[in-house]
Amino acid sequence: MTKSALQRATLTVAMLTSFMTPFMGASVNLALPGIAADLGLDAVMLSWIATAYVVAAVVFLLPFGRLADIHGRKKVFSAGLACFLAGSIGAAASGTGAMLMAARVIQGLGGGMVFGTATAMLISVFPREQRGRVIGWNVASVYLGLSLGPPVGGWIVGALGWRAIFWMNAALCTAALWLAFRYIRHEWREAEGERFDAAGAAIYASSILALTHGFSTLPAGRGFVSLAVAAAGLALFVWRELSAPSPLIDVRLLRDNRAFALSNLAALINYAATFAVGFLLSLYLQYVRGLPPQHAGLVMMSQPVMQAIFSPLAGRLSDRIEPRLLASGGMAFTAAGLVWLSFVGAGTSLVHVGAGLFVLGVGFGLFSSPNTNAIMGSVEPRQYGLASAMVGTMRMLGQMFSMGAATLVIAVAVGRNEIGAEHQEAFLRGSRGLLAGFAVLSTLGIFASLARGNVHGR
Repeated sequence: MTKSALQRATLTVAMLTSFMTPFMGASVNLALPGIAADLGLDAVMLSWIATAYVVAAVVFLLPFGRLADIHGRKKVFSAGLACFLAGSIGAAASGTGAMLMAARVIQGLGGGMVFGTATAMLISVFPREQRGRVIGWNVASVYLGLSLGPPVGGWIVGALGWRAIFWMNAALCTAALWLAFRYIRHEWREAEGERFDAAGAAIYASSILALTHGFSTLPAGRGFVSLAVAAAGLALFVWRELSAPSPLIDVRLLRDNRAFALSNLAALINYAATFAVGFLLSLYLQYVRGLPPQHAGLVMMSQPVMQAIFSPLAGRLSDRIEPRLLASGGMAFTAAGLVWLSFVGAGTSLVHVGAGLFVLGVGFGLFSSPNTNAIMGSVEPRQYGLASAMVGTMRMLGQMFSMGAATLVIAVAVGRNEIGAEHQEAFLRGSRGLLAGFAVLSTLGIFASLARGNVHGR
């Protein structure tokens, strides 16, 4: 296979998998009321259907990113697709909330393996001067999935039921697996021969699970205990990684590489401040405004459309303009959109909601590609798998924090009840407060993004 053919095949497979998972996520958000009615789930359990996938992906991203550097990125990527396929089939066949949550965990395992390798594979086959452009196209496919998820997913849920979402995802996953085996004949393992830090991976996974449990059980006392255990575990993890001969993650890279550390921090803040917006607005549009899934999807479409339009442009520009300038401008747009949405109420016009999502989409589109370019451009080739896994980990950790905050707000405002007419005002108050807090967090993220320094010419 020629180099150009390998580049085209890798980009095609990466874009297909980057489309597939956000399409499923956006569609599942619109399917939540149908899932709740079919399986008899309360509001808190419903939020866990969305959160279980994110938590599993966070736990497995870093370990499999490191394993990919050692044993082969294509090998881990393909195994991840197989897990994702199994989880999709299991979700479609679920008869209880527990079965569906277990299937979402399997999907998260596969997602962690895919996210920890896809960007590294792309960076490995394209030259540095084309890096921003291909990252931009790959990120655009993420936002295309988010764009089509609400209208197409809403139509599928309305016409065929929520299980059809997972069957469709299984079909896309099968196509991606076939393309990977048929056309990507190359393997990448720049860290071959190095040891895998299994003990460090176990400490890391346990800490993330304790962190998740703590968020989900606040404000109960056991929630604070779990958070303390998580903090101690993460401190132990950092100590071990500093002394391990072959660490899961080189903590010195975060300490000594300012661009790498602050770019990852900016990504964490951005996803933490935005991911739960789609979840909250999906519930708002369907429960409070009474829209069917198809119409709710059309309203929510404005954000990912803007993301898909601006991501390739921002990625291409980041090959010439310092990524920190583009990403910081995007973070400012995100903060403005969150402020706008924090005033949403029961009688707010849908135009107001759509305008807020429009601004949010522009901000995310300007931020994501340049920020990813900055992360991947600040490390050596042998660390591409780790850097790719860090990109995915920051995204998933941010999403986990975002959904954890949303779950906490819903638990306090609505409790173990459905979001009926008697609880709608409490739901709105909690949502508005959370969106305002997200706006403050995004504003802080602007400064983290600006402080990273320049990466071109490193």
